Amino acid sequence: MSKIIRITSFLFLFSFLCSSAIVAQEEKNRHLVAADAAYENQQYQIAIEKYKKGYSKIKGRKFDLKGEISFRLGECYRKNGDFRRSRVYYYRAIRFDYATINPDVYLYYAQMLQMNEDYEEAIEAFNKYLEYKPESEIAQKGIESCKRGEEWQENPTGFTVENLYRINSSNDDFAPAYADKFYSSIIFTSNRKEEDAEQKTDPWTGKPFSDLYYVKKDRQGKWGDVVNIDKKETVNTEANEGAPVLTASFDAMYFTRCEKRKERKAGCKIYKSTRSGMNWGKPQEIQLGSDSSDVFGHPAINSNETLLIFSTDKPGGVGRKDLYYSEFIDGKWQRPLNLGKVINTEGDELFPFLRNDSVLYFSSNGHLGMGGLDIFRSTKKDGKWQKPVNMKYPMNSVGHDFGITMQPERDEGYMTSNRRGTRGDDIFYFINPPVEYTLSGNVIDAQSLQPIESAEVKLSNIEISNTENGLTDAKGFYSFAPGQFDEESSYLVEVSKPNYFTVTDTLSTVGVMKSTDFEMDFNLERIPDKPVILPDILFDLGKWDLKEQYQDSLQGLIQRLDANKNIVIELGAHTDARASEEYNDVLSQKRAESVVEYLIKRGINPKRLVAKGYGERQPRTLQKNVMRDSIRFEQGITLTEGYIDSIQSEERKEIAHQLNRRIDFRILRKDFVPESKFTGSDKESAIALIKDPSSNKVNYLPGKGVNILLPVIINGYTYNVSYSKNFGDLTMSSNFAKSLLKKGLIDKNDFNESAIPSLKRGNVPDQSRIRLDEVRIGATSLRDVEATVFNYFDGEIQIGPDFLERFGEYEIDEENFQIIFKKQ
Repeated sequence: MSKIIRITSFLFLFSFLCSSAIVAQEEKNRHLVAADAAYENQQYQIAIEKYKKGYSKIKGRKFDLKGEISFRLGECYRKNGDFRRSRVYYYRAIRFDYATINPDVYLYYAQMLQMNEDYEEAIEAFNKYLEYKPESEIAQKGIESCKRGEEWQENPTGFTVENLYRINSSNDDFAPAYADKFYSSIIFTSNRKEEDAEQKTDPWTGKPFSDLYYVKKDRQGKWGDVVNIDKKETVNTEANEGAPVLTASFDAMYFTRCEKRKERKAGCKIYKSTRSGMNWGKPQEIQLGSDSSDVFGHPAINSNETLLIFSTDKPGGVGRKDLYYSEFIDGKWQRPLNLGKVINTEGDELFPFLRNDSVLYFSSNGHLGMGGLDIFRSTKKDGKWQKPVNMKYPMNSVGHDFGITMQPERDEGYMTSNRRGTRGDDIFYFINPPVEYTLSGNVIDAQSLQPIESAEVKLSNIEISNTENGLTDAKGFYSFAPGQFDEESSYLVEVSKPNYFTVTDTLSTVGVMKSTDFEMDFNLERIPDKPVILPDILFDLGKWDLKEQYQDSLQGLIQRLDANKNIVIELGAHTDARASEEYNDVLSQKRAESVVEYLIKRGINPKRLVAKGYGERQPRTLQKNVMRDSIRFEQGITLTEGYIDSIQSEERKEIAHQLNRRIDFRILRKDFVPESKFTGSDKESAIALIKDPSSNKVNYLPGKGVNILLPVIINGYTYNVSYSKNFGDLTMSSNFAKSLLKKGLIDKNDFNESAIPSLKRGNVPDQSRIRLDEVRIGATSLRDVEATVFNYFDGEIQIGPDFLERFGEYEIDEENFQIIFKKQ
């Protein structure tokens, strides 16, 4: 384990001397007296040697004295960073019942157990401490930290942390700071041994005095050699220097210097040095206190050098070491003020770092953490620092994590840690790669299982109404790149293709803290040419009210209508043939109306719904094999009245009747324009009773001259088509044909081959033939209809009697402006 406390004592990781009762000096031998003196002066390594020698000279039981010495040895090892030995001596002090004199032994013992990941024993020791000091927040947080530590390690954040072995030494290297505007070099603290250099050893630590060092990366990102920033003893002296921070312009540096003294505890001060080229000027002390033994360290500075945040143990603070701030007003630094209890605790707060003047990073062992010092982040809001947030694992560990520096706009930088695997305090590089999201998947035809090319995929941010568009390739694949997503957002994914039902799904980046590749596949169902039978919806004999248990059968239809807001459907109800035609017509109409009423209650616009009762007039033709109650009906059977009467088994006959009793839907139009609101009065248009459900009446508009305008649905879109008694078939202008091409209602494959060269030039040739998938007038549809293009046709589209007769025998009711198709 690192000797972090020992090495950084001169950089203000100084320790708080216990307020425990001290055994009378006359009871101590000369070795113990000398050890106490070394301890008071923070000469912990010397104190350890003398305490051990003095302990061996104690005669008799003297448990109080042995307990105190054991505790002091635990403190010395703790402050020198040897947590394993520290734990041993704290435990020995507890065995001597030293906790009755100073209960803090349980607190420190618990912390050492925690840092060694002995969580169960640590919790027990924290609870023992709470028996003496039940209000202790640091102990309560310690217990919670033991519980959270394992959880955080099992669920790491997005940060990656890497030891910079290339620049770290076998001694301690810590507290890095960026040294240039390109963020390609750092200045850091180290007490490394330099070859061919006369280095004096700090008698308090047993290691060389610390200095500031510089290292730079080359263009390939490889670190160069580490060099001492100053061989002239301008910045680096015989004292200990460290914990640097550079100004926003990188032309000045604030750092800590702890003076070299032999007889008493040295004070630590903050200095500022200005750079000229590669040379540093004589440092100037930042005047924050008058006592030469005061300890101020770990400076953090804002962008315009008007705010200085630092750490000190001056009296009147919240805990042992607190963060304070001073403002530069009228040419001088003002009296330091405590940052308050939101930031400071009864523990230690050290190594502050200001990012963009609004985010404070610091290390603490008083907030909820993983053990030792953890790095925390606090954001300034409305002039106040908010509750600190633990940076969690892997930024933090059960060891000490401190001395962070970061780039202004990227979660990237350097920090210090003595976690497992280090040779002391080591500098680590960290980065939190930008959280990026992608979405990809395949769109497949649900019936053929073949990929669908050129399906449109829309990715819509629900919060900000922003939409990204994509198309599937020849293999049905689509994708959206990271730049098309936002964090903490919800998205609607919509997939559409002409002649297919549109499908939608949702995804969310809310709470997704790591880069994620979302995958979503879609199966599109073709819009059917024939009615689609809904799942079983059964009615009581002679009843038409929709039972609650069958409402779930309509959920799929509701979802489809919600996703395809441009379609208008007909809900058709069918009965069996066991009553009169007139009775079944009325009963089926009421059943259809019952379903429509339910859909309206669920928010479907009534103008998109048509209820129609077919009675017994359309016996069902099975599109696939059907199994009911172990009775099988083969695909292709039409359940006519004659077929059912021929069935010998009464059970089979009853099931055949059940199969005829059904609710289905079919697409009437694909060009409905969604409305924001609809009123209850709209309901009547959807569920009006059709007394003669086999009739087909179509309202028309009077046109110019002898023409009338008839609503005709072409490939799912409604057009007012001119009808002339003096005309024959279906004809359209070239401009109208071009409009169908632009809408995607037809494509090149719908033209005869001779028209292709003209289409490539943007023209539709005269007298070319076009195939239309479906033409519907009223309740009747024709498939694969041919239309002829005439370039000089004065109009858009026109039909005549020959074409209209293909829909059945008809008559024109000029008084009511209707074309009536007779029963077929």
